[in-house]
Amino acid sequence: MSTYAPRMKAKYRDEVVPALQKEFKYKSPMQVPRILKIALNQGLGDAVGDKKIVDQAVEEMTQIAGQRAQATVSRKDISNFKLRRGMPIGARVTLRGDRMYEFLDRLVAVALPRTRDFHGVKATGFDGRGNFTFGVKEHIIFPEIDIDRTPRIHGMDITLVTTAKTDPEAKALLTAFGFPFSK
Repeated sequence: MSTYAPRMKAKYRDEVVPALQKEFKYKSPMQVPRILKIALNQGLGDAVGDKKIVDQAVEEMTQIAGQRAQATVSRKDISNFKLRRGMPIGARVTLRGDRMYEFLDRLVAVALPRTRDFHGVKATGFDGRGNFTFGVKEHIIFPEIDIDRTPRIHGMDITLVTTAKTDPEAKALLTAFGFPFSK
C-alpha cells in the first residue's frame, strides 16, 4: 500500500477546506465544495476527411491526461459537412480521483503559463451551477506533447465539475487551488 497523495489533493485538505469554511461560514468541512471531475474534449472538424486525425488526437489526449482517451462519433448525418452518423469526429477523456488532481496541478503550474500572451483565464465560463468550462487554443502547451512530432495543433475544451451550488463558491474554490483568473 503506497502512501502517495497528489499535491493538489493535500492542498485541498490542508489549505482550501479551512479557508473556504471560514469564508463562506460552513458549519461542517463536508459542506465545502470540491472538484468531482475534469472533462477534456476535442472536436475535430478535419476528421471527416481523414480518420487518422482522430487516432492521433486520441493518442495525444491519452498522453496529456495519463488515462486512455476515447474517440467520439457523430450522432446524425449532415450532408453539407459530408458527415455521416457514426463517423469519428473528436476525442474525450474524463478524469476523477488522483489523476484529476495530478492533471489540475500540471494545468495550473505548467500548461496555462506556457500559453502565448497569457493574462489569465476569463471567468465567464461558469454555468450558474458551479461548473467551469474554458477553452485552450493549442494542445501543445502541455509538456507531454512533443511539438516536433505533432502534425496538427488542435484546441481543447476543459470542464471542471464541482459540487459548488453557486458560481462565486466555485470561483473561490478554483482560486484557492491557484487557478489563474484574469483581473
